[in-house]
Amino acid sequence: MNKPDIAVIGDGGWGTTLAILLSKKGFPVTLWGAFAGYTEFLNKKRVNTKFLPGIKIPARINITHELGSALRCKKIIVLAVPSQFMRHVLKKIRAAGFDRSAIFVSVTKGIEISSLKRMSQLIREELGPVKLGVLSGPTIAHEVAVGQPTTAVIASKDNSIRKYLQEIFMTARFRVYTNADVIGVEMGGSLKNVVAIACGISDGLGFGTNAKAALLARGLVEISRLGKAMSANPKTFGGISGLGDLVTTCISQYSRNRFVGEQIGRGKAYKQIKAHMQMVAEGVPTAKSAYELGVKYKVEMPIIREVYNVIYKNKSPSKAVSDLMTREKKEE
Repeated sequence: MNKPDIAVIGDGGWGTTLAILLSKKGFPVTLWGAFAGYTEFLNKKRVNTKFLPGIKIPARINITHELGSALRCKKIIVLAVPSQFMRHVLKKIRAAGFDRSAIFVSVTKGIEISSLKRMSQLIREELGPVKLGVLSGPTIAHEVAVGQPTTAVIASKDNSIRKYLQEIFMTARFRVYTNADVIGVEMGGSLKNVVAIACGISDGLGFGTNAKAALLARGLVEISRLGKAMSANPKTFGGISGLGDLVTTCISQYSRNRFVGEQIGRGKAYKQIKAHMQMVAEGVPTAKSAYELGVKYKVEMPIIREVYNVIYKNKSPSKAVSDLMTREKKEE
């Protein structure tokens, strides 16, 4: 196949990992970062010490802070910025200009708090009717970067875009499936981060595998309920971008969201935890978005509600567990 020029917008761990993966496949790749000082550091050191330590960035990857330069003549534009900054970056992309035939690929897992919109909705709202795909799944950046076997899903309503992007991203160690259910893939990837915080709280409180299994199982029910109310295909949540991503994020030692929950369970306030973290834990803003979506769609989500209460209402984690366990008796 032809080797289209690719821009990766966002120099965090996942953006850097994808830039390396695509570059190793022979694609010309430009990696854009929001902060000039850090992109200069990356150009000199060729290691993303903040977000992907220990992984060498190939010299052939162009790293820049100049957005116009990063976008120029690019046929694929990968969006890897935190969800709450996505709209701001999209406005900058619109102002800088881009090839209108380019395919945008969102790899961000989150929901904008102010609008309760998914990333694909923001992209279309800010950039118009661009070609669009979503890449999601159980993809811990460090594991992908060191070549461990990983699966992911490309979602798009356009079958030709799905198949094209599958070919672009797939390697012998990065297996990519396709799915037409954009809503389901985005919601699974976003909401699992909230459940991962709940699992981390469970770990921090010293609970065992029984408690974590219950959170995983019932958390998946909540994700499916809300997704179905938003017109997603319920089957999506049993797949790679649903159950697969949920399990990975809830058990991985590299999971930022599980880590945040664990620290909360040990008695630390979120502000204190955030002050010592380099990376964004998407589950924190998503807890608020998901809670508000549950209210909007009248969907019962007790686990997500309690995570929201712990983070935003200063509820005691122990009290949240007690309230979950002593709710009205129900059928499964």
